[in-house]
Amino acid sequence: MFKDKVLMITGGTGSFGNAVLRRFLDSDFAEIRIFSRDELKQENMRISLNNPKVKFYIGDVREYQSVFEAMNGVDYVFHAAALKQVPSCEFYPMEAIRTNCLGADNVMSAAIACGVERVVVLSTDKAVYPINAMGMSKAMMERLMVAKARMRRPGETVLCATRYGNVMASRGSVIPLFIDQMKQNKTLTVTDPSMTRFLMSLDDSVDLVIHAFKNADQGDIFVQKAPASTVQDLAQALKELFRSDSAIKIIGTRHGEKLYESLLSREEMAKAEDMERYYRVPMDGRDLNYNKFFVDGEASVSCADDYTSHNTTRLDVPGVKELLMKLPLIRSALDA
Repeated sequence: MFKDKVLMITGGTGSFGNAVLRRFLDSDFAEIRIFSRDELKQENMRISLNNPKVKFYIGDVREYQSVFEAMNGVDYVFHAAALKQVPSCEFYPMEAIRTNCLGADNVMSAAIACGVERVVVLSTDKAVYPINAMGMSKAMMERLMVAKARMRRPGETVLCATRYGNVMASRGSVIPLFIDQMKQNKTLTVTDPSMTRFLMSLDDSVDLVIHAFKNADQGDIFVQKAPASTVQDLAQALKELFRSDSAIKIIGTRHGEKLYESLLSREEMAKAEDMERYYRVPMDGRDLNYNKFFVDGEASVSCADDYTSHNTTRLDVPGVKELLMKLPLIRSALDA
């Protein structure tokens, strides 16, 4: 389905966009467009890749015109551009709205205007029962996606989302921080030892993007099943792998930080389709028929439970070590 097609990745110079790019470099795509506002990262990527298939576009998702012009002739879009640091969004919530909400709206509107076949927008566990500005902005992005999908006719641009928990070793992940602290013989700073996080690799996460491109119906949200661990066990596993004597210090929960990640709400679990490695949450296709919307309830919701890092498969320290050894970052750091 990708043969001789054009893929555009917004935020393509970030860790996630980079992983998607590298997976598709040897694919049948005729062209891959990297759209971002960081000219230095683009220059570094251009030099390191030296691949004529990859084209670079300077622009900002906050500016509709720059997105629209870069999207001319594109068949598939993966929207990864975002503000995703929880504390940053907490202190500058309007910036989160401008990038994560209005920026996503610009990308989807431009895709529809340009006749793009499929768009996958990148969301987060923090959009489920959000308690922080980053999660709220991503939850609103999901609602925008579903609202736009609901208005599409058969044959028009298909809009869908992929929702992730903690992607190990990505920008913002605690793993690179722990490694740096150990290398400098510093104390490992843990916010809450009982805090749990899903453990997903970048490669597994890219698999979900491909799955979404191939299988999405209008307005779908896809979630990858994954194991989890406590942050304490993650820190201990890294200490044992790197044979570090660094102590672990509890520093307390950061601004807007959750005790556990939720990838699916109870309401979503009640209607989710189990696809072995993934869950698929179909679009709520109801309209504003108020009697149907507000009077008719769903008994199945009361029987369902959230899908969280507290109730998924829990890995112990040996299990976390085994999973960590599959990461290129860990292997290269150990060999250094």
